[in-house]
Amino acid sequence: MTLDGPVRARTTRRPQLPPQVHVFVRDWLSSNNVLLRSAEGNVLVDTGYVKHAPLTLALVASRVGLDGSRLSLIVNTHGHSDHIGGNAALQRAYGCPIAVPDAEADVIDAWDERTLLLDYAGQRADRFGVDVRLRAGTTHRWGDLDWNVIAAPGHDQGAVVFYNPLHRMLVSGDALWEDGFGFVMPAAMEPGAIPAARATLERLSNLPIDVVIPGHGEPFRDVEGALGRAFSRLHALESDPHRAARHAVKVVFAFLLLDRERIPLAALPAELQRIGLFRDFDDHFFRLGPERLAGWLVDALERAGVAKVVDGVVAPRVAGGRR
Repeated sequence: MTLDGPVRARTTRRPQLPPQVHVFVRDWLSSNNVLLRSAEGNVLVDTGYVKHAPLTLALVASRVGLDGSRLSLIVNTHGHSDHIGGNAALQRAYGCPIAVPDAEADVIDAWDERTLLLDYAGQRADRFGVDVRLRAGTTHRWGDLDWNVIAAPGHDQGAVVFYNPLHRMLVSGDALWEDGFGFVMPAAMEPGAIPAARATLERLSNLPIDVVIPGHGEPFRDVEGALGRAFSRLHALESDPHRAARHAVKVVFAFLLLDRERIPLAALPAELQRIGLFRDFDDHFFRLGPERLAGWLVDALERAGVAKVVDGVVAPRVAGGRR
């Protein structure tokens, strides 16, 4: 999610995708789910947020999804809660293995909630185990198509993207959206994140890509325009470390609102003080204290059109359900 202003989708019509590729376009709380269908086995890329797991199960099982067939494999672009939250429920339903990026596997197996930005960021996921490690530079046959695994650190240092050379198609996770990319930690919190994000964008700019299936938003074809906007946004973050910090903490707070749906203003300072990420960002960058931090965050999200305050309660304006 970007808090520089409301995201305005530029896509007027979905690109034509191969018939075995189906995208369930979700929202900011749950990532998109990409179903790759094949008689040899159906593969699902990313599974949304745990709160929406029942809806994810229904969508995947629907007529435009599996339609009575089995799910053979779950694949994740990275280990953030909005991409892994349905893993455990889908694995229980279908008994299928779960494949994650190699660089994320140990963190997931240890269930390191700080590194995974779970409890540390006020987020949730049901625990699961790693069955397959996806190594950058390897190729996998999913949905009767070959997919190259490409390292895509930045938003998440262990992230990967999947590229199909035949259709010049990229499943980008949060490495590239039509209007930017997933938030990147400022240098004071994670020194290598912003340089890694630049390296990822440069790597993607050298690929012949005709269509991008992002982690959030509709699939799109204007790859050059999306990369231009992403590089511009990244330059702004590189130029002003405090801007990177402000953006990151606003995104995490907006996600918290989408999950909780309603937070009484009177309870918000204590909630921010309880969550480690907000405490750490305030200590490193803002020095506001929980009361003033809460006021600043609510005001910033109201001005961005992302939140509203009614009768002493702050709530999201951005829809938290399927879109």
